[in-house]
Amino acid sequence: MNPSSFSAQTESDFGKARFKAFWRDVAAMFSRRPNELVSFDQVKRSLKTLGESYRGIKTVPIAHIVGSATLRFHDFDRAFLPTSERTKSRWRSVDAAWYEEKDLPPVQLYKIGDTYFVRDGHHRVSVAREKGQEFIEAEIIEVKTRVPVTPDLIAADLEVVGEYSDFIERTRLDKIRPEQKIRFSEPGGYARLIEHIAVHRYFLGAEQAHKIPWEDAVASWYDNVYLPVVAAIHAHNILNDFPSRTEADLYLWITDHHYFLHEQDEEVDLEQAAVDFAEHYSQRFDKRLLNAMKQAVTEFLDSETLKPVIETLIPEPTTDLEEIRRVPE
Repeated sequence: MNPSSFSAQTESDFGKARFKAFWRDVAAMFSRRPNELVSFDQVKRSLKTLGESYRGIKTVPIAHIVGSATLRFHDFDRAFLPTSERTKSRWRSVDAAWYEEKDLPPVQLYKIGDTYFVRDGHHRVSVAREKGQEFIEAEIIEVKTRVPVTPDLIAADLEVVGEYSDFIERTRLDKIRPEQKIRFSEPGGYARLIEHIAVHRYFLGAEQAHKIPWEDAVASWYDNVYLPVVAAIHAHNILNDFPSRTEADLYLWITDHHYFLHEQDEEVDLEQAAVDFAEHYSQRFDKRLLNAMKQAVTEFLDSETLKPVIETLIPEPTTDLEEIRRVPE
């Protein structure tokens, strides 16, 4: 392919990439799903990092590259499609190098958990992904943190991830119970868990007549309060009733519901409260519709408006003796 052919081809390729970026943006707007890259600086501010280590050159999955460590995150969308014409010249030159089968230097990435952020090489990642390439050579600097970060991370998650980082630092639950996977779908949950642990610690101390060490209280709360509720959630398939929610979300809702039922003088354990909560507040459309119909029928049967209807269908028995004695002709 001669240089003029390269020019026409790269012009066409860039136009197709920009067209895809436009329609991805439209789809994201209607579906309300995020379509932007994640800022590495925002991630670092949200997490408490524990230092950096150079890991050399490795092959990494392109799908795990979700963000940028520079202001370039405004120039590409979540799929690394170009969102601006100002990227055109550089994008086309990388695209031409691909057709010429030139060896390009490895991109430079930061790594946190299983997630990568581009230090240098945004256009190379963009072109490679557009060509259907699944892996790319990269020079890696790993940023250590106690909080796992996965490739499904979006900017809206950063507040929750930051709260989780604080929770882990205060409880050391990742060390006490390494298998734990306490995740919330929205902010505010981890602060409430700290309150639950503090209350559990108080009652443990009262029961055992001595002060309970904080780490012992954390372990006891996790083993004897949190895990039994999670077990009930799975035993009764309650997660199916609340799409997009997590075990931790449901734990808080169920414990709140348990407290409410006790306030209503209903003596139930946490498992019974879990079942009752799912029965009354399921977010599945079919269950919500069925519960609404049950409620409507109950209210209708109890209403005064039903009595005249019943009376017209089933007349009151007569007490007129003349009517009883009358013989049909």
